[in-house]
Amino acid sequence: MSFITPAYAQCPVCIVTIGGGMFLAKKLGIDDFLVSIWISALNTTISFWLAPKLTIKFLKNPWFLSFLMLGLTLFYFQFTDQIGHSNNQLLGIDKIIFGQSLGLLTMFFGNWLYTFTKMKNGDKTIFPYAKVVFPVGVVLLITLIFKFVFKL
Repeated sequence: MSFITPAYAQCPVCIVTIGGGMFLAKKLGIDDFLVSIWISALNTTISFWLAPKLTIKFLKNPWFLSFLMLGLTLFYFQFTDQIGHSNNQLLGIDKIIFGQSLGLLTMFFGNWLYTFTKMKNGDKTIFPYAKVVFPVGVVLLITLIFKFVFKL
């Protein structure tokens, strides 16, 4: 049993698939806010997958790396002049900034929810792929709530 390596739920194949899906969604005219939630969720997933593999000590913290990725993504959107348009706001906040922030917090909550349920179940996952289902499910739920409440 000592030769078995742990599996990581946030795998590169999932990351590429989600990234390609977000590019396609933007091209299909899906609202910037909804796309931003998923881009941020993707960044958080990348951070949690990448952090254990890094050699620089402070970057090994997936929470710190998630915030760093958020900052870099927002810098990119600012640099490419996609942030700050008065007609691209939701609740008085830029849709991209709001979506990026909400996506990060939603993924954090989904990861926390998985850990919480696992602890309550004697440190065992409650069903196969729960580590993936909880974060993605919470992001999907938040996306649908905002989609239908604000008719995005």
